Amino acid sequence: MLSLLICSTPVHGHVMPLLAVARTLVTAGHRVRFLTGGRYRDVVEATGARWCPLPADADYDDRDMDAAFPGRVGLRGVAGPRWDLQHIFLEPAPSQLRAVDALLAEEPADAVLTESMFLGAMLLLARTAHTRPPVVNLGIVPLGLRSRDTAPFALGIPPLAGPLGRVRNGVLSWTTDRFVFSELQRTAERMVRELVGTELRAPVMDYPSLADAVVQFSVSEFEYPRSDLATPVHFVGPVSLADASTVEVPDWWDDLRSGRPVVHVTQGTVANGDLSGLVLPTFEALADHDVLVVASTGGRDVPAATLPANARIAPYLPYDRLFPLLSAFVTNGGYGGVHYALAHGVPIVAAGDTEDKTEVSARVAWSGAGLRLRPREGRVAPPQLRKAVDSLLRDPSYRDNAQRIGTAIRNAPGPAGIESVLQALLSAGARR
Repeated sequence: MLSLLICSTPVHGHVMPLLAVARTLVTAGHRVRFLTGGRYRDVVEATGARWCPLPADADYDDRDMDAAFPGRVGLRGVAGPRWDLQHIFLEPAPSQLRAVDALLAEEPADAVLTESMFLGAMLLLARTAHTRPPVVNLGIVPLGLRSRDTAPFALGIPPLAGPLGRVRNGVLSWTTDRFVFSELQRTAERMVRELVGTELRAPVMDYPSLADAVVQFSVSEFEYPRSDLATPVHFVGPVSLADASTVEVPDWWDDLRSGRPVVHVTQGTVANGDLSGLVLPTFEALADHDVLVVASTGGRDVPAATLPANARIAPYLPYDRLFPLLSAFVTNGGYGGVHYALAHGVPIVAAGDTEDKTEVSARVAWSGAGLRLRPREGRVAPPQLRKAVDSLLRDPSYRDNAQRIGTAIRNAPGPAGIESVLQALLSAGARR
């Protein structure tokens, strides 16, 4: 039995994927502690892991980030993400590290497993390897490790082959370091010097390259190739392909078997406050098509507005029964939802432009499994959606590529693949 510590920022999209990791490791017989915010205590404990609270100054309610961090309100363009990185993610890092140290003093861990935005891990990795446990970075978003073969993460720019591409990537990396992340880098370097007494050996946004290993919850077929990585990367497939759903089907469920192509549109599990971003434009775009368009609200009230005759909506839908019936999937680019569609061989229209979703959407197009659309002011135009869905339904190559990636996903071990990574790390450490 291993003693393992999982660390996550108190943000829904970061905690939820790691619950499957915790559950898998507990089932395998390991002792698992899970350090995160108080809002997630019940769901963490439901996995069998021990919930450990973040300090108050590193915890917040992510359901209303503007209320928790009023300084971010009104910021536009690059200023918004830059403020978030500085104040929401980097500033809590010292408190996160103190919490980790306290837990390690209470009970040593065989390994620490952490998602990338838990920047206390950056401080932990600044220490020499013999003074800390092995650290495994958990890739719950697209792989962000820097490479001469890829543009910097968050730009949503796909690879460009050859020497010209490498020159472009170098220029983009230099530009983002100098003009976008320079203040963040200085703050991180000062933090490392003051708290650890060493120098930060990587760009702050590339600190996972310092980890002992990266476990990426995807397959290599859905990730940009990199020829120069020094950090071991292990592709294990998505965190979950979902157990049998207990969600009751809506009263219109039998309409799905009418013989018409079924298109599912979603804005994810969180960004459903305003369905005019993607759901309603998709209803409008396909209103005159011989398809059935279905959506869910993520638990919010179903809108009272009159819907097109071929549109259906419900608070929740049983994905395990829905996706085998789909002809196309329209999404804002959530990593989990995209992988679920790929696992079922469903071609994708991805329209993400926030957080990591721009990178997910770029990979959908790069892999050939679908098309990428770029929202304007948070909304996708119906004519764009109509054209994209028509292309997916007409051209079989998109489904062929989705099925190719889906085969790799179904053959991957998922979170259970972490076990062999941990054993290899611990064996290598023992040999050293």
